[in-house]
Amino acid sequence: MIDRRLFTNFDWALLALVLLIAGIGVVNISSATASYTMVETPYALRQVYWILIGLFIMLMVCSIDYHLFGDVSYWFYGFAVFLLLVVLLIGKSSMGATRWIHLGFISFQPSELMKIVIIMVYARYFSTFPAADGLTLKGLLYPFLLLSVPAVLIMKQPDLGTAILVVLIAFSMILYVGVRLKTLLALVLAAVPTVFMGWHFYLREYQKERILNFLSPERDPLGSGYHIIQSKIAVGSGGLVGKGFLQGTQTQLRFLPEQHTDFAFSVFSEEWGFAGCLVILSLYLALVLWGLFIARRCNDTFGGLMAVGVTAMLFWHITINVGMVIGIFPVVGVPLPLFSYGGTSMITSMIGLAILLNVRMRRFMF
Repeated sequence: MIDRRLFTNFDWALLALVLLIAGIGVVNISSATASYTMVETPYALRQVYWILIGLFIMLMVCSIDYHLFGDVSYWFYGFAVFLLLVVLLIGKSSMGATRWIHLGFISFQPSELMKIVIIMVYARYFSTFPAADGLTLKGLLYPFLLLSVPAVLIMKQPDLGTAILVVLIAFSMILYVGVRLKTLLALVLAAVPTVFMGWHFYLREYQKERILNFLSPERDPLGSGYHIIQSKIAVGSGGLVGKGFLQGTQTQLRFLPEQHTDFAFSVFSEEWGFAGCLVILSLYLALVLWGLFIARRCNDTFGGLMAVGVTAMLFWHITINVGMVIGIFPVVGVPLPLFSYGGTSMITSMIGLAILLNVRMRRFMF
């Protein structure tokens, strides 16, 4: 029998906020793809389908006690790592990267699901082995091992953006748990040679070019610096109130690359200006603060850590994507959650938000 308290404690306001952001995203996608005349099914309609699928999955996730996710988290982890290995062996290649598993009628990106899995695994581990006085280097060995395996496999695809996000989510949860000052200083010092070795021995040439062009886009304005330059032109040309719906020249003349996916915020900025950006960023701020509020009000450690992990995932997605399109971060291919076109990204965001709703619903039961 389903406890009636679950319905009375369902956070309808949070769901309304999610649907509002997703709805604005659909309108933005319809403008971004208005010039795509050769497409059979409009991208905006496809996005609506993904939202409906995401809502169905959200309902399924909310119906399960979130503590069960902790019980099966290591099984999920093993399965997700297996899928990442399958991608490297028989994955679908696109634009020089192998990130997708093609199942005939649908393709999906296992690296996206790893963001949710790492949240579950870390929440399970740190709730089982709490660090009252802060984590030491010894206490971080196992969490780092859990993180390094998927991070390396994702980098091999190569998918620098998703690998960075998985690492940032994990480190956000580690900082929430607490790290001793000496340990934190040691990690910072260890990061210097790690970055040096990563630059010289691990990053591919096009990834180095993206970082160099982030520092100076004009060095290759028609090549790898093109994305940043065109995006900054679109954002800046929006002015205070924008050019209006379907009136963005950078968008409609298709100067913007990936304008319905990674650079969807550039389209919105050109059409709705600073005022529109202020509205959508305020909605995202409310979403992040809502997640932190849920984490704070949760009565058990596992649920609180899950809520923190999901909130960190949303925060870093928003920060990196917006920073990327306005030129303060390198272009790493990170979509804006609920806003950019993409099925796997939408499903991942919906699963994360379903976890927040789940924790919120059951906070009174523990």
